[in-house]
Amino acid sequence: MTTPAGFHLYLDSADLAELRACLPHPVVHGVTTNPTLLRRAGVPRAALPALLHECLALGARQVQAQVQAADAAGMLEDAQSLLAQFAPGQLVIKIPATREGLRAGAQLAAAGHAVTYTAVYAPEQAHFAALLGAAYAAPYLGRLDDSGVDGLALIARMQALVAQTGGPMRLLVASVRTREAYLSLLALGVGAITIPPRLFPQLLDHDATHEAERGFLADARA
Repeated sequence: MTTPAGFHLYLDSADLAELRACLPHPVVHGVTTNPTLLRRAGVPRAALPALLHECLALGARQVQAQVQAADAAGMLEDAQSLLAQFAPGQLVIKIPATREGLRAGAQLAAAGHAVTYTAVYAPEQAHFAALLGAAYAAPYLGRLDDSGVDGLALIARMQALVAQTGGPMRLLVASVRTREAYLSLLALGVGAITIPPRLFPQLLDHDATHEAERGFLADARA
């Protein structure tokens, strides 16, 4: 498989200093966040919209934020409150792929809002997400591996099921810790990956290329 057209690379962080070290850059589609990342970065819930708007100002084309409720009604209320603060298409609502989450996400998708089902650990969750019109379904590669599962093999099964639906949904693979894992996911043909900012220079900066550039510049000056 090859990576499909329209591949989306996201940065997974709520730390503006980390994000500013990577953005703006044309290879980055957007920024993903979640409550755990917000807590680690010391960003309170009330400051989340300002953080996301700053990401957009830095060149992100889309930002993603997660609801903070466990029932469908609470998820919908939280999502609508967030969506009201952004222009159409800027914000993707993240919802855990629970029974209640699938119910809430289906309503949002039917209303034309982009949804990411997150914490996807089973192939059928990715399948249901695609059937319900989600923009993304987010499995966690590193966490799957940590649990003793062959994460790449499971994500390959998810990708096959998503492809069978024929819809536009992308797998958005998170918990990607190494360049090798990133390249393996590209080989599976996943449509989107979110990476921690620390991985960004490993993908963009290569010593051999910089050495060649220095040689070209020296020759140009000679």
